[in-house]
Amino acid sequence: MIRLCQGDKRMAYPTLAPSSTTSVSRLPVTGNVDNVNSSDNPLPYGVYIDHASSHHALQGFVTGAVDQVSYVYKKLGGDVLDIEITEYQVYAAYEEACLEYSYLVNVHQAKNVLGSVLGASTGSFDNDGQLSGSHSLSGSNIALRYPKYSFDYALRVGEKVSTEAGIGGSTPIYSASFDAIVDQQDYDLQELISGSAALSSSFPYFEKVGDKRVTIRKVYYKTPNAMWRFYGYYGGLNTVGNLSYYGQYADDSTFEVIPTWQNKSQAMAFEDAIYTRTSHFSYEIKDNNLRLFPKPYRGGPEQYWVEFTVETDPWTEEAGKEDGGKGVNNMNTLPFENIPYDSINSIGKQWIRRFALALSKEMLGLVRSKFATIPIPNENVTLNGPSLVSEAKEEQGALREELKTVLDELTYEKLAEKDSNISDSAQNVLRNIPPSLYVG
Repeated sequence: MIRLCQGDKRMAYPTLAPSSTTSVSRLPVTGNVDNVNSSDNPLPYGVYIDHASSHHALQGFVTGAVDQVSYVYKKLGGDVLDIEITEYQVYAAYEEACLEYSYLVNVHQAKNVLGSVLGASTGSFDNDGQLSGSHSLSGSNIALRYPKYSFDYALRVGEKVSTEAGIGGSTPIYSASFDAIVDQQDYDLQELISGSAALSSSFPYFEKVGDKRVTIRKVYYKTPNAMWRFYGYYGGLNTVGNLSYYGQYADDSTFEVIPTWQNKSQAMAFEDAIYTRTSHFSYEIKDNNLRLFPKPYRGGPEQYWVEFTVETDPWTEEAGKEDGGKGVNNMNTLPFENIPYDSINSIGKQWIRRFALALSKEMLGLVRSKFATIPIPNENVTLNGPSLVSEAKEEQGALREELKTVLDELTYEKLAEKDSNISDSAQNVLRNIPPSLYVG
């Protein structure tokens, strides 16, 4: 030990262990297992106590909270100065840190999976953010699962686009007919369609129209052919050849195996060409009225057909149809519970320790900020409450940004980009490696 000497007098360094004069509560050296969630001073939420997935998970959280007291005690200088917070405050900070970590990770996972699970099952959540026990997904912790990837949102958009393009989709397209009246050019389609819709249950659009708006997609005076046949140069009917084998097809007909979409594209083009070249009739629609050109005349088409769709409320479910009107629609309805404590690895637990320390420092700063100074003989001692609060807030913000930055680099999209870059780099390396010679 170094001592200062002045003549015959010796003076030792002072001992920096003053007794607290601001609070009778001081943080102990270590925590107590029995106090983590005591009935006298329970945790604010008790999420990791009440919803522990197993006894092992419960003990893991309790042990982590108890160890956090020792960590805070050492980091805030408890060996030298009093720390005017209680162990219960440290337990609360540890719980909050776990919940904050769970929140940030769940938000990250929401970015990954939302597009693939739109319309999927959701659930009801209690005040702790856990799924209600009666729900089928309760206890399954969806946030810990890797969902089947799909272009779900794009497919839902494409489904409606297909309806508009006339190449598929799930929106029902109905047809109705009306008799042409000589010299009557205008027809009230709303009246015609609504009247027939209420007439008989045999109509597929029975009681589905009412006052709803209908969208006319096609007007024609001859029912579309079920199919068109492309004949060879011999012709079709009464063809020279084996009628029992070829039927109405020429013996030089070739049938190519092609995808269905190509057949559909050819049929659409052929149908369009027929109506474009052969029809001398046209129409226009104003308000609810269909106007035919020319005016119906004797010897002209006696009956017209219209194809139409009925606009439906996008917020309602279609009866007997799984259209995804209910279920997951945004981040809020994802069936994500708090991440179980035993599913948090060493990376997450270290982040939790650091964040809980910053929360404890903030609490200590708020306690010390109640008294700016304390009196001592012949002097006043200024406390560092405001500076502790400021430091703690900065540390919490830095920890949040640190975790967000790491998670943003680990989205499924980023991982796919990295895999692509690695693959490209490997190809570039291989291009510069000469092929090996075989040596027998």
